[in-house]
Amino acid sequence: MKLFKNICFAVAMFILFFYSWLFQLIPILIFNMNVEKISDAMNVVLSGFASLCLVITLVIIYRKDLIEEWKKFKKNFKKFFDIGLNHWFYGLMVMVISNTLLGILFKAGQANNEEAVQSMITALPWMMLITSGILAPITEEIVFRKSIRKIFTNKLFYILVSGFLFGLAHVFSNASSLVDWLFIIPYGSLGVAFAASYYDTESIFTPILFHMLHNIILVLVSIF
Repeated sequence: MKLFKNICFAVAMFILFFYSWLFQLIPILIFNMNVEKISDAMNVVLSGFASLCLVITLVIIYRKDLIEEWKKFKKNFKKFFDIGLNHWFYGLMVMVISNTLLGILFKAGQANNEEAVQSMITALPWMMLITSGILAPITEEIVFRKSIRKIFTNKLFYILVSGFLFGLAHVFSNASSLVDWLFIIPYGSLGVAFAASYYDTESIFTPILFHMLHNIILVLVSIF
């Protein structure tokens, strides 16, 4: 019964995550925006607003756990930092290698999801730095790592499922060919790394920190 409850709760969190774009309707309706004339920059702002609403919602839902895990993170910061850095490094290596192999074997440039992110960075870079670099890591770590943690007792199974779901979420909406689906591997490798760091430290702030660092670096590279 407890397992069923945890599964239902996780499913609810995933539904909330994937339909969080509906938060954009709040400013659209308040300011009576014409959706057909919304600029690329305004789309980025609306996306950021939706991400902020999602963060607030998730923090409210998980507030007790987050307080305890933040205390644990502060108390063991150096140890958790080393664990998180180690997992991130190996995940990053797998990501780089798999991306390179996809480029060599299938002449694949980059995932369609990445192309969409690049266009948003071009439209409003500072907003994407906040949305992608700060807000997205918080929501994604809570949903893809924390929400399913109580479902699995086996570490390997947990990190593989978490990584696969993370990779799938980054490609399924933009995938148009078999090669596009293969980008689950590089995205999933980071998901596995972040899941392992959460499992080993029992503080969601460990993967959040390195997810933020990863995204901020990528956005800054794209900007400059």
